[in-house]
Amino acid sequence: MTRTAMEISHDRDRHRFTTTEDGHMAYVSYNIAGGGLDIRHTIVPEEIGGRGIASALVKAAFDYARNEGLSCLATCRYAAVWLERHPEYHGSKSDDWCTDGSCAL
Repeated sequence: MTRTAMEISHDRDRHRFTTTEDGHMAYVSYNIAGGGLDIRHTIVPEEIGGRGIASALVKAAFDYARNEGLSCLATCRYAAVWLERHPEYHGSKSDDWCTDGSCAL
């Protein structure tokens, strides 16, 4: 079975990138401040987990950041690990990142 491309929408008013799979919405939420886009949360319901949805959403958000001349920041643990795996994005953990790796929010 061939998987079709995931449709990701950007809701600028709510600071979210979203997609819906099998009736379940997944999203990343972000803040923009100080010249950076900081992913604060990555939410993928368990029912649609394991499909690469979180990675696609984080990539869409950080691609948007780069296109807008913003730095890539992560408070969300998943987004921070994603940045470590993608050094070409030159991202970093935000000032809200907890040193124990937990989400500060």
